[in-house]
Amino acid sequence: MTPSRAEKIDQVLSKRQSGLTVVMENVHDPHNIYAVMRTCDAVGIQDIYVLNTELPKSGYFGIKSSSSANKWLSIHQFNDVQTCFTALRESYDLIYTTYLGQTSKSVFEIDFTQRVALVFGNEHKGVSMEARNLADGNFIIPQVGMIPSLNISVACAVAIYEAFRQRKQAGMYDELAKPHPENDSIKALWASFSAI
Repeated sequence: MTPSRAEKIDQVLSKRQSGLTVVMENVHDPHNIYAVMRTCDAVGIQDIYVLNTELPKSGYFGIKSSSSANKWLSIHQFNDVQTCFTALRESYDLIYTTYLGQTSKSVFEIDFTQRVALVFGNEHKGVSMEARNLADGNFIIPQVGMIPSLNISVACAVAIYEAFRQRKQAGMYDELAKPHPENDSIKALWASFSAI
């Protein structure tokens, strides 16, 4: 491994945010899945949860190419809502789902300096009732247009860049940065990939 590659890996790993994650529940379009993953990588989210309770498991999710963002992420796949949420509770203190309800809070009211998981539903039905019932609350992205929702990949980008802003301001990418619990194994895996 070249010194510049080793330096790049160390630099990226030092910014990984183990207390922040995204869950995609029954997202149909692979383009949306990969767009979310690319944005997660951009803000330093390492762990992604893919929850699929509706679609055929064969061909639903997989590595499309070596240049995809998913090779740099730790992807946790589940086919049961309860099992997924049990796993989330082990690493995250708060779980919020996207839902246009009267009691939903603005994404800008969430304290992202805490350990937070954000659940995004599929393109047609949104987050399931079961997931909403297991969550700590719901959030929305404030809008003033005629169409009350955004594409999942856009909604995810807006939400996690708000998390990025808050965490960056709090020093969580710099002086208060904490190494990912699986830092050494992630580093070894990344080092085995072809040149970045």
